[in-house]
Amino acid sequence: MYSLLASAMNPETAVMLLVGIAAFATILTLAMPLVATDKLGARMKAVATEREALRQKFREQMSNEKTRLRHTPKGFVKEIVERFGRGKMLENEVIREKLRQAGFRGQAPIYTFIFFRFVMPPLLFVVVLIYLYGINSFGLETMARFAVAAAGAFIGFYLPNVFVQNVIARRQESIKKAFPDALDLLLICVESGMSVEAAFAKVAAEVGSQSVELAEELTVTTAELSYLQERRKAYENLGTRTGLPGVKAVVTSLIQAERYGTPLGMALRVMAQENRDMRMAEAEKKAASLPPKLTVPMISFFLPVLFCVILGPAAIKVLHLS
Repeated sequence: MYSLLASAMNPETAVMLLVGIAAFATILTLAMPLVATDKLGARMKAVATEREALRQKFREQMSNEKTRLRHTPKGFVKEIVERFGRGKMLENEVIREKLRQAGFRGQAPIYTFIFFRFVMPPLLFVVVLIYLYGINSFGLETMARFAVAAAGAFIGFYLPNVFVQNVIARRQESIKKAFPDALDLLLICVESGMSVEAAFAKVAAEVGSQSVELAEELTVTTAELSYLQERRKAYENLGTRTGLPGVKAVVTSLIQAERYGTPLGMALRVMAQENRDMRMAEAEKKAASLPPKLTVPMISFFLPVLFCVILGPAAIKVLHLS
């Protein structure tokens, strides 16, 4: 031990150690730029790869004919509509918007809707006439029968509209119930550092178990954010397709945040709370409407039974005494 300390205290040994340390530090300094990895570049490359994979995925979904996003019109329906229909009906934006709100996209739903618009009135007219003349006339005269058949044709003209409105109502109800939870998840994704496209894709994948309709709309919005030149247009399309005031308010907040650079997390938090309050108000409204709705069933079914239970024994006694 003493000899080791003595050799360490030797000036020549100390100089050799210092020269070795200096040489090692020099080599390490020169080699560090070659060994170190570019973390930022790697992360940006990973994000670009993920975005390209996402675009390819949605490109395949949009081109798949078996999905509901795109349909090609059938030959027979297309031929009938183009022969008897008018071009203005095919280009009517109101019809297109209603069908998009119902979840029907592409040209095939438009052709089908117009086809049934043409077919249902004469079909119901003939069916009502056959029923009145062949099965039961209800004692109606000839003119009255034709008037009832004309009323059936009038109803048949509006049956496609009624069907589309029912589909829109069910779809909006499903979206309205799941939208506040989707906003909470979107807020978490955005505040965690995810991009808007990735956040929409994540929310669409997670919210599908609760609302398939909302997942479909968010998937379409993700695709439009990737392909459209203006992101504002993708947000506006989301509000137009859903037709819900809560979604339109969120869309307006997203557009303002995109334009003015305001914090997106705060806007999403406020919108999520507002949509949750709207959902609670809707539930309270339905609960408050139950007593008037239950009045007629209670009078029709409960009160007669209650009177029988209360007055039945007294009536039996009166009959026995008499």
